[in-house]
Amino acid sequence: MKLKLILSAALMAGVISAAAVTAPAVAPAGTNASPEATIKALFGDPAIVTAKGFDIKQSELDQVLTGAKANAAAQGQQLPTEFSIAILNQLITIQCLLQKATPADRAAGAAEADVQYASLIKRFGSTEAFERQLKAVGMTVDDLRAKATQEATAKATLKHQLNISVTDDQAKAFYAKHAAEFEQPETAHVRHILLMTMEPATRTPLPTNSIAAKRKQIDALLVQIRGGADFATLARQYSEDPGSKDNGGELPEFPRGQMVPEFEATAFSMTNNQVSDVITTQFGYHILQMINKTPAKTFGYNDTLPQVNKTVAEICKGEVESDQIKKLAPAYVKNLRAELSVVITDPTLKALDESVRAQADAAMTNTNLADPAQ
Repeated sequence: MKLKLILSAALMAGVISAAAVTAPAVAPAGTNASPEATIKALFGDPAIVTAKGFDIKQSELDQVLTGAKANAAAQGQQLPTEFSIAILNQLITIQCLLQKATPADRAAGAAEADVQYASLIKRFGSTEAFERQLKAVGMTVDDLRAKATQEATAKATLKHQLNISVTDDQAKAFYAKHAAEFEQPETAHVRHILLMTMEPATRTPLPTNSIAAKRKQIDALLVQIRGGADFATLARQYSEDPGSKDNGGELPEFPRGQMVPEFEATAFSMTNNQVSDVITTQFGYHILQMINKTPAKTFGYNDTLPQVNKTVAEICKGEVESDQIKKLAPAYVKNLRAELSVVITDPTLKALDESVRAQADAAMTNTNLADPAQ
């Protein structure tokens, strides 16, 4: 639960994780359709969940999964099979809670979504830069804000339904136990030029002669930069990273562990305004220009975290709230799903849900047998 994890919202992961070198999913030639829209056109958009007051369409699940899979692939990972049902159950919980939301819950959710959005704009430097990155991962501002508002409203509803209340003493106790975790890691702020050596859609390598041509081109660009050419101008002209190209190659600040290893190692070895040699990653050839590095810092209880414009005290309170919710929410959500007659209608997803629940019940039983005090 380092600070970078505390500040991460699941909704935002596809936007800010590996943003520098993640190529977006590409629609078929001659179209502007997203992968979800293409699937919908071919197979329709059936309801995979029905309930009193709402249903959930296949496209809603696909949209989340597509971004998550692309993000995982960019980091050389693969999502487990049960990830899809975990996401579906999260979507179900949100929709169930929205049926119970009061006007006050909705106002609180909208306010929290506004705070999240403002924090992201600040991190990306401008609304335009943020919108470009959203476009690169197949989202719009309206999509993002709608989902953020729903999630925040659901959380506000759950808090009041469970009568969650946290005192300042409880929040201070949490900070005392976790103070070392409120560290802002060292971050790097760079520009880069990327010439890709793989097909963005399939992630298969380009032909050998094409790769050789890209290498010749990136070497020539480095000669121009070393000779005084403007890095940002060349990035706008030649870079093949859609998320940063129009911003002169500039990326949001990032900590260690967020970029591919070769990219990260080079960035954190550089000094201000330094230009790197050509480096090679799984995505292609890069040239980096260091803008600046921000040293690590530990925040005190009353300090404000600039990334989210919240105090450490507010975040500690939120963590204690989350602990309380984790203890009380499962039984409440189970009863709420029964009240709203929630049914997973897709046979494959239903079977997966039943399998995952059976495994969880078995694990809980084994834990209780091993430790009767639980």
